[in-house]
Amino acid sequence: MKKLIAAIAAVAAFSAHAETLTVAASPVPHAEILEFVKPALAKEGVDLKVKVFTDYIQPNVQVAEKRLDANFFQHQPYLDEFNKAKGTHLVAVTGVHLEPLGAYSSKIKDLKDLPSGANVVIPNDATNGGRALLLLAKAGVITLKDPKNILSTVKDIAQNPKDLKIRELEAATIPRVLTQVDLALINTNYALEAKLDPSKDALVIEGNDSPYVNILVSREDNKDSDAMKKLAAALHSPEVKQFITEKYKGAVLPAF
Repeated sequence: MKKLIAAIAAVAAFSAHAETLTVAASPVPHAEILEFVKPALAKEGVDLKVKVFTDYIQPNVQVAEKRLDANFFQHQPYLDEFNKAKGTHLVAVTGVHLEPLGAYSSKIKDLKDLPSGANVVIPNDATNGGRALLLLAKAGVITLKDPKNILSTVKDIAQNPKDLKIRELEAATIPRVLTQVDLALINTNYALEAKLDPSKDALVIEGNDSPYVNILVSREDNKDSDAMKKLAAALHSPEVKQFITEKYKGAVLPAF
């Protein structure tokens, strides 16, 4: 009975003194990584609450509106484009991991077998769309006017020898149409959610030299808070590096 009372008292004491940090995250791998660091943060007096989102808009909107403290789902080029388009001032706290974007198909096994007039889908946001086109260009499927422009659009295609029919869809929906198209450019978090294995199923995939490191994002007014610093440190721990390496087996790469 004394042990029970002591345990209840300890929980009550933690609740009274813990600082709550609510973070938006994509289901895989972001939310999984955050759930992994929860126990370590609890020991440091931070009550981490993870709110899962499946889109790329609301996590930023709700952090900007102070309904959430931070988010973990995006890379710096996407954040820069979002801030510019929406007039927000969100900031990167730290980089955590890289999710290589890949090209997938349920109809062909090699990009050289991509037929003329093939239907190809890419993400419809500016940065991931450009990222997809850069990957196709690097694979020799198309050429771009500026092969270094990360914001390239379909209008920036210089040569399209196979007359590919490239359509833009919301990134989260692309895995659902994989069987309906010839080629789909899919972000790794959505590929994993769709039970694809990027290291085996992608016909071509970004290398670890990609600039698209996924970042923890917050506002200017809370990026240096004690709780945020503790979360950033936890996400850079050796334990997290081991967790990412072992769980995702190369589909997600630590960036620290």
